[in-house]
Amino acid sequence: MDLFATVTRFFQNGGVFMYPILAVLVLGLAITIERFIYLRRAYSENRTLWSKLLPMVNSGRYEDAEKLASSSTTAIGRVLGYGIARSRGQVTREDVERAMEESLMEVTPQLERRTHYLATFANVATLLGLLGTIIGLIHGFSSLSGVNPAEKQDQLSEAVSIAMNCTAFGLMTAVPFMLIHAWLTSMTDELVDNLEMASIKFLNSLGLKN
Repeated sequence: MDLFATVTRFFQNGGVFMYPILAVLVLGLAITIERFIYLRRAYSENRTLWSKLLPMVNSGRYEDAEKLASSSTTAIGRVLGYGIARSRGQVTREDVERAMEESLMEVTPQLERRTHYLATFANVATLLGLLGTIIGLIHGFSSLSGVNPAEKQDQLSEAVSIAMNCTAFGLMTAVPFMLIHAWLTSMTDELVDNLEMASIKFLNSLGLKN
C-alpha cells in the first residue's frame, strides 16, 4: 500500500506533462507486446515450415513443396513459394534468385513494422520529461515573487523536487524502450538472416546454372 501511495504521489507531483508521458508508455508497451508475439510466432512457424519443405526440395518434389509453401502465410513460405514457382521451365539461377529477392523485399517490411516507433517514443518521452521540468521550474520561480525571503529557499527546493519528477518519469520510460527497440531489432534481423539462408540453401538444392 505504501508503494502504491508513493507512486501515486510521485505521479501527481510531476505536473500535467506526466500524462502524455504515460500515454507514450502505454502505446510503447502495446507495440512491444504485439511485436514480440508476432516475431516469436513467425520464428516458430518459419522453422516448422522449413523442416517440412527441405526434404521435399531435396528429393525433387517441387510440386508438393510449392503447394505447401503457397498454402502458408509465413514469411519463408512466401519467399520459397515464389522461388519454386519461378524455378519451373528454362530459367537460370540468377532468375530464381532475383525473384526470391523481390519476395524477400516484400516480406521484410512486415517483420520490421512498428518496431521503429519504440525509438521515437523513447526520444519523445525524454523531451516531454525535460519540457515538463522546465515548465515546472518556470512556474516555481514565478511563484516566489511575493513570498517571504525566509520561506523562499524551502519553496524553491520543493518546486525543483516536483519538477524533476517529470524528467525522472520521462527517463524511466525512455531507457527501457531504447533497450527493447534494440532487442526487437535483433530478433527481426535474425529472422531476415534465416530467410536469406533458407533461400541460399534452396537455390543450391536446385542445381541451376548461372
